[in-house]
Amino acid sequence: MRRGLRHSVVVGSHEHATAELADALRAAVAGEVDFSPTARALTSMDASNYRRVPLGVVAPRDADDVAAVLEVCRERGVPVVPRGGGTSIAGQATGTGVVLDLTRHLRALVSLDPEARTAVVQPGLVLDRLREAARPHGLTFGPDPSTHSRCTLGGMIGNNACGSHSVAWGTTADNVRGLDVVTYGGERRRLGRDWQGAPAGLRELVGRNLAPLRTGYPDGLPRRISGYALDALLPERGADVARSFCGSEGTLGVVTEAELRLVPLPAEPVLVVLGYPDESAAADAAAGLLPLGPLTVEGMAADLVRGAATGLPKGGAWLFVEVDGAAAATALVRAADALDSLLVADPVGQRALWRIREDAAGTATRMPGGGGEAWPGWEDCAVPPARLGAYLRAFRSLLKEFGLRGTPYGHFGDGCVHVRIDFDLYTGAGVRDFRRFSEAVADLVVAHGGSLSGEHGDGKARAELLPRMYGDALVGLFGEVKDLWDPAGGLNPGMLVRPEPLDSGLRFAELPVVGLGREVARCVGVAACRTEGPSSGPGVMCPSYRATGEERHSTRGRARLLHEMALGEIITDGARSEEVREALDLCLSCKGCHSDCPAGVDMAAYKARFLDEHYAGRPWARPRSHWTMGGLPRLLDHFGPALNVAMRLPFAARLAGVTPERAMPRVAGESFTSWFGERASDRPPALTLWPDTFTDHLAPEVGRAAVRVLEDAGLGVTLPPGRVCCGLTYVSAGRLDAARKAMRRTLDVMVGGGTADGARGGAGGATVGPSGGAGLPVPGPVVVLEPSCAATLRSDLTALLPDDPRAALLAASVRTFAEALEELAPDWAPPRVDRPVTGQTHCHQHAVLGDAADRRLRERAGLDGEPAGGCCGLAGNFGFEPGHEEVSAACAEDQLLPALRAAPPHAVVLADGFSCRTQIAHTRPDRHARHTAEILAEALEEGE
Repeated sequence: MRRGLRHSVVVGSHEHATAELADALRAAVAGEVDFSPTARALTSMDASNYRRVPLGVVAPRDADDVAAVLEVCRERGVPVVPRGGGTSIAGQATGTGVVLDLTRHLRALVSLDPEARTAVVQPGLVLDRLREAARPHGLTFGPDPSTHSRCTLGGMIGNNACGSHSVAWGTTADNVRGLDVVTYGGERRRLGRDWQGAPAGLRELVGRNLAPLRTGYPDGLPRRISGYALDALLPERGADVARSFCGSEGTLGVVTEAELRLVPLPAEPVLVVLGYPDESAAADAAAGLLPLGPLTVEGMAADLVRGAATGLPKGGAWLFVEVDGAAAATALVRAADALDSLLVADPVGQRALWRIREDAAGTATRMPGGGGEAWPGWEDCAVPPARLGAYLRAFRSLLKEFGLRGTPYGHFGDGCVHVRIDFDLYTGAGVRDFRRFSEAVADLVVAHGGSLSGEHGDGKARAELLPRMYGDALVGLFGEVKDLWDPAGGLNPGMLVRPEPLDSGLRFAELPVVGLGREVARCVGVAACRTEGPSSGPGVMCPSYRATGEERHSTRGRARLLHEMALGEIITDGARSEEVREALDLCLSCKGCHSDCPAGVDMAAYKARFLDEHYAGRPWARPRSHWTMGGLPRLLDHFGPALNVAMRLPFAARLAGVTPERAMPRVAGESFTSWFGERASDRPPALTLWPDTFTDHLAPEVGRAAVRVLEDAGLGVTLPPGRVCCGLTYVSAGRLDAARKAMRRTLDVMVGGGTADGARGGAGGATVGPSGGAGLPVPGPVVVLEPSCAATLRSDLTALLPDDPRAALLAASVRTFAEALEELAPDWAPPRVDRPVTGQTHCHQHAVLGDAADRRLRERAGLDGEPAGGCCGLAGNFGFEPGHEEVSAACAEDQLLPALRAAPPHAVVLADGFSCRTQIAHTRPDRHARHTAEILAEALEEGE
């Protein structure tokens, strides 16, 4: 009887029964009930290797809704899985029944008591929201996993999450005072010490098994997360039911409220970075630092930081050790036997270094040198800290034996190791090796006195292996405890107790060999795109999620939909899918994920390819804006200023497929190329200035200003010998054939007809050396003033024309305005502006080009401060398309508009992107935004 209900779940195979279930839930709860293909696709995966397709999703509004969902599902034999941020790495946040989305409504900070140092929270509250509320009181919540900007407190309780400060403040279980839960049987319980809230029979069960509970758990192991924490129920440990519940992975009850302990923030945190020859040496040293009372002892090796290691001390691996106070930092450096060290007290510098460590979960999925992909699967074991070095050496040998690669990193002070491994999870042979390795490494961990999980829980990845760690008797006791809490087996079946095989339900199974499926599979679900609020930082990703808060508008959500589209089980109409099109409709193609996503997901590129396939063979189905805004270069070339008259005609906006709420930019009476062709210059050209569509027709003043500044720097300027176009607008509209055609015509102009050696010369006829493009027949580097066009030439050009060697030549020649000045005129002194600066860094510049040269140029010109991050919200054609007005405004309000409001009236408003300047003109007409070239040209004029 106890397990019968768990095996009777057949609702998902009957459409009528599923519809009846959805109707019953809608009648019972106040929250949203969503059984659509989109909702199911978005929750079929978490951050693990696994996939389980649910029947539907319910977002309960309160604890009563949670109880109602459980009652409806219990009556019908349907399992329930509570889900927070979906960042679980072992598969426990997926399920085949009803998924409870606790993030939409149950996300309140109920109370915070600074005197008692406690907080009461709902399970969907994101950790960083609690930390932000506690910070003004000098307090924080101790556990801080690297997903702190998007993981929820309920998920942390379910997995007994830890984080980098666990050496000082322990695991989540160490910081829970009490829990309110609802069981699958409908009981509401308040859990605490002295058996408070325990189900009937639990106390007696523990009493009969005191000996195995006292001897069956490994000693000296601060990160023992595997299995149920039944030893917390021992009388000498206070019979703490709440603590024992932590780490139960949603299999015992659903948390509806939690009382948590807060801890004081360090008064003077100092980050000490210690360099060691390799990771084993760092691991050997970690345990010896613990008597000094550090707050963190984190370890990582050089092959994880790759190009981001600027400023780190010498070494092949590092320990990140945080202490409280300069004196403690100095003492730590003296005691540590390190190759080199670095002390960082500046909060900005500390955040930059911690970002490297926090991004490791995604960075580790890309093998160094482009050598393939790596996956979770043996993600977070833990051994006694004193044995970590020996374990890592043995682990490396085991990897070599299996022909696998992976880079360990993690919480070395607690003996906890994270690693992504390049398993082949696409083929039968590879999956068999995955199982063999998992079994072998489980034995290795146990031989070192360790825990199969040291942070993320067992889930599907490790629960099957628990008998190797605990033995059959204790694992059997876990099953008895599960049955006391959940006799019907309805909560998260197949997880932790009576587990499903670790090599079943892998999300890579059945993915097509070619196409978007394999590419979107690189989204490992760490959900860095789901950040919101002040902790989001100055990055770009993901502006649409920040605007709507909906998973389908996050990079991860869109990747999951594309993944399911490729599989064809939930989303069955392939590239014709309206569910995918709707989710991608609010993607601004900002390319923020290209740089901000630790796994390198490029949703802008995926969107372009999807739209290209979605409308293939039916051009009439495309929105009009794909032809007008998407074909803007040709329209401007053919009609020029006449478009100003056309757009004033009645119904012009509707006919053009653009929103009437925005004024269309006016086309200049004289294009930049016309102006340039009428001027005379005897200066030999040192560079080729790219006349992008926006500069040429809509903002020729930017081109004129750039010529003025470049010539002041002693640089002769010429234009390409014919009409050129990067193809940006075609790419944005998903008209990839048109983009390729425009790109090939451009390559004919810039390089020559189908050759890579400059056989057909351009203006000036010279073939430049390596600094100017290694073979382009146009003079010098190609300087592109519009960041979006420069980004297209650097990235999309080679991606769309991979077999044309001319594409790589042109891409390598592209320079931004600031890069060209720094490279070609290093001794030139820019005019001093000496004013504060505000405005917007173009999202494509942030994502593809980088702005280091721009920062240095602004500093030399006395432009103090930084433009806003994020995305302006206009994003080329996006902000002009009907239905995007609200999201466009919300994106501007995220970072740009607050920066403009905070800036003094005399601040220079800088925006190199035409879209950014247009958005500022539409939202803040009192602030005139200009390109860097315009600001410097004006300063030159004033200085004469």
